[in-house]
Amino acid sequence: MNKKLSPAALTIATVVIGTLGLASVPAAATRPGRAAAVHVAAHFDLASGQTPENGVLEPDGSLDVTFSVARQVARVDPDGGTHILATMPLPADGGANTPILHFAPTMGIVRADDGTLYFLYATGTADLTGVWRLRPRQTPERIAALPADGLPNGMALDRRTGKLYIADSVLGTVWTVPVTGGTPTAWTSAPELAYSAIAGANGLKIHNNALWVSDTDDGTILRIPLLPGNRPGQLQVRATGLTSVDDFTFTGRGDEILAALNHPNTIVRIRPDGHRTTVLNAADGLQNPTSIEVRGTTVYVLNAAYVTAEDPNVLVAGLRDLR
Repeated sequence: MNKKLSPAALTIATVVIGTLGLASVPAAATRPGRAAAVHVAAHFDLASGQTPENGVLEPDGSLDVTFSVARQVARVDPDGGTHILATMPLPADGGANTPILHFAPTMGIVRADDGTLYFLYATGTADLTGVWRLRPRQTPERIAALPADGLPNGMALDRRTGKLYIADSVLGTVWTVPVTGGTPTAWTSAPELAYSAIAGANGLKIHNNALWVSDTDDGTILRIPLLPGNRPGQLQVRATGLTSVDDFTFTGRGDEILAALNHPNTIVRIRPDGHRTTVLNAADGLQNPTSIEVRGTTVYVLNAAYVTAEDPNVLVAGLRDLR
């Protein structure tokens, strides 16, 4: 059943549709023979702004997510129950000056081994934009300020060094800051990360001694080696032609990738040689997928329904079934 979009969610839909020149997305349908392997594990309330942008898994199988429009961090239990962990303060202008979006979203999220969550909040204001830390059963605190004229989006944690990496989708920069907080450093502002229409640098992952970055505007996934002294190596383009690519993850088979293509409503599997295959689409229940997590043989897909405006959810699939 369709739900009424909040004003902020309508803003997202307007931005995406207006930029891409697309008017609609095919309605989801049931694909024969896939019900047991692919199913929706949790549904969210679109009218309340529960649009999942990024997620990270807990050891018990729970999923911590950022609800971008609602400015919240939430935990989704394995049985589908949702619990709000934090709601961020609304900036004085209501988020109207947040670049691109004109509302204040919670974005990337990662989890440290001690259970501490780190997440991004973008408001277009200097007092709130940045990296926030949420320790178990405590209130969030900002540990690093980021430029108010940017849009911090994806985030990755290098557990070996204790450094956070943040993709700025407007400034075309990857920032880095220790988990202890402090002043961020611009790690790279390579031209391949630049913003031109929707978003530049977007999703981030640490994998195989490198930082991997998706670029929405260029439809690419890039690999940047992590060199000694926290220096970036030579950037390599590892995948192209990924229309409105959002976040991505690795399957556990070398450099094989699963990537979320937001507006086309598809998940693609990308082999190390760049060959890609669509493994999930709207017929499986995708609703503008934003990010993906993999644990073992289970795949979790977050769907924000920014444009479909129907059913933000978490879709669960078996990795072996995504061929």
